[in-house]
Amino acid sequence: MTQSMKLIGIGDNGQESLLPQYAQWIEESEVLVGGERVLSFFPNYQGEKVAVKGGLKALVERLQEETRPTVVLASGDPLYYGIGGYLSSKINIEVYPYVSSVQLAFSKMGESWQDAYVTSIHGRSMKGLAQRIDGKAKVALLTDAENSPNRLAEYLLSFGMNEYRAFVAENLQGENEKVGWYELQDMVNQEFSPLNVVILKKTADGPSWSLGIDDEEFSQRKPDKGLITKKEIRVLSLYALNLKKDSVVWDVGTCTGSMAIEAARIAPEGQVFAVEKNEPDLENCLQNQRKFRTDLTAIHGKAPQGLDNFPDPDAIFIGGTGGEMVDLIQTCCQRLKEGGRIVLNAATIENLYRANEAFAQAGFQTSIMHAQISRSKPILGMNRFVPLNPIYIITAQRKEETNE
Repeated sequence: MTQSMKLIGIGDNGQESLLPQYAQWIEESEVLVGGERVLSFFPNYQGEKVAVKGGLKALVERLQEETRPTVVLASGDPLYYGIGGYLSSKINIEVYPYVSSVQLAFSKMGESWQDAYVTSIHGRSMKGLAQRIDGKAKVALLTDAENSPNRLAEYLLSFGMNEYRAFVAENLQGENEKVGWYELQDMVNQEFSPLNVVILKKTADGPSWSLGIDDEEFSQRKPDKGLITKKEIRVLSLYALNLKKDSVVWDVGTCTGSMAIEAARIAPEGQVFAVEKNEPDLENCLQNQRKFRTDLTAIHGKAPQGLDNFPDPDAIFIGGTGGEMVDLIQTCCQRLKEGGRIVLNAATIENLYRANEAFAQAGFQTSIMHAQISRSKPILGMNRFVPLNPIYIITAQRKEETNE
């Protein structure tokens, strides 16, 4: 009977972190696989050492051919942002975890962590982190040499997240272990080991916004104030988009970024991509991102140009077409994921007609809402109603195929 391959988690204190049974399995194995750092914990190993370098695909191919008793080593809990999930999905391997670095960090901090939001910026972009963590009481982050505690502090400060303090745990269980609290401003210029975990703790209430942020809160172009999807129309359009927590969203003609920003707050685990042809508007969009703590991708361009660089979306909002309506709608219909929605705001009867025709030609069915909204305004101790421009909200979806 072939002996099952084993994946064992190990701490930075090397062999001291291993249970006797794990140490025996390693000693009895003929192949020991792992990163150079963990392999260095076993200078007297008698079998063959295989250092993991490059992609995991080559490692899997090697392990699939291996018939000798083999142990794979990984830091901490291999199933926690580690190689365990990938390896166990490809080969028959038993997993024996050690304590994760996040567990160790919270133990040094002396606080419970079942209520913490945990994420990683280790080997992945920090893009979108602002909306993912905003408002959360405890956030644990796995970092790396590039996305260091210093860079994290700069990032958070750029979004005004001054209500957080940071606990940094370096080289946990290693010879140079160091833990401590830092203010974000102080953390920017400190030096840290590449091996660290950062825990953010909220010490005060930051700003918060509910769905339907007031128009006046957004930076807008002057004197042409008013180039914004009005709050009431925005809420109706966001409802029509049917966003999920992890939706990928396009905002075409983003202007102040009001739709993109609210979409990012509804879909914090997703991605939002915006395009705007007017540079002054784009600058306002970037300012609004910082204020409302949403880190989205906004580019200068006239759609459909520029959309090629965005991933396929689950939802698309079209607030402006710049005269390229038919081509834009065709592109959006082609790129939209299955089950997705496109919502287009039209202010004129002509654009309503053209959009409806273009969606029909692309094989999409539409539903249209005519929104006529008025707001009360004081006058001589009384109130009258001031109407907003009427808007047609067009929601388009692919026609369902029928089996005849």
